[in-house]
Amino acid sequence: MRVLVAMSGGVDSSVAAALLHDAGHEVVGATMKLWGGPSDSGCCSVADVRDARSVADRIGVDHHVFNFTEEFSAGVVAPYVADHAAGRTPNPCVECNRRLKFSALLDRADRLGFDAIATGHHARVERRAGRWSLRRGADTAKDQSYVLSVLTAAELSRVLLPVGDLTKAKVRSLAATWGLVTAAKPDSQDVCFVAARSSAPGGGRAAFLGSRIALHPGRVVDATSGDELGSVEAVELVTVGQRRGLPGGAASRRYVVGVDVAARSVVVGEPDLLLCDEVTLESRTWVGDELPVGTACTVQASAHGRPVPASLTATGVRFGERARRVAPGQLVACYRGDEVVGSGVAC
Repeated sequence: MRVLVAMSGGVDSSVAAALLHDAGHEVVGATMKLWGGPSDSGCCSVADVRDARSVADRIGVDHHVFNFTEEFSAGVVAPYVADHAAGRTPNPCVECNRRLKFSALLDRADRLGFDAIATGHHARVERRAGRWSLRRGADTAKDQSYVLSVLTAAELSRVLLPVGDLTKAKVRSLAATWGLVTAAKPDSQDVCFVAARSSAPGGGRAAFLGSRIALHPGRVVDATSGDELGSVEAVELVTVGQRRGLPGGAASRRYVVGVDVAARSVVVGEPDLLLCDEVTLESRTWVGDELPVGTACTVQASAHGRPVPASLTATGVRFGERARRVAPGQLVACYRGDEVVGSGVAC
């Protein structure tokens, strides 16, 4: 099989490429240049490309760099900025998977005559009873099925995830055994295109967004009393569920329960005000066939969040017991057991 492996310059994709090559597949490595910013750190840096190319040379496969900066800017960065301007909390890594790594790269692979693409994500693609499914990775601490929950069965049928059955420790052990330069390389943690500017003075999320949209100070209001408690420097940077950076300091038990950018206000309240019975979802995606209303499932609202019992509704999911509110813009992944059945974005 001809496989195009997305090689980020990290250890997981390095081992994915090596495993496929050892299994006898015709492997070609591809590093996607996504961010066109001026800084050489974070996503798609010169160092990442160098590491990916070094691994490709070590295992004896060709390596290419594909420029997807325009697609990334339009499909990931622009929505990220627009969400913040609207008081939502975006998830750019999910959109990068949806629009770039498993859409644009698949299209490129098709045009170049590859049978499949592969990545280093910790999740598993399986075919059972004649259908494709996405399942949690074997290493529960590193499971990345959440960020892949936007994929459909049609896409999964053309995707290989070679490290999904391995623990992270085993991945690093294999990389060290094979002498790959990425064996001890730390995992990436931050939003890549924001991290690419954070090393500069005044960098980080505020500087990144402030260079693209107007940031407005906002008043902080108590949800119960209506009293004005103070202010925040930029209402566009506040998210539902946030506690840090609010008037009253760390001792305060208040959390953000609402953000209104147009009114320049942030509503805060006690922890109980964050609890809700259900969440409405938009941009819903099903891995396979749409499941009927009332289907029992568990839901997860962050990459390593605690799964919560729920059931599907016509507009989203209803929690089995009151659960923490999901910030608008965040992805909610739905599972049955270890299998992803679909996802949607919280309204």
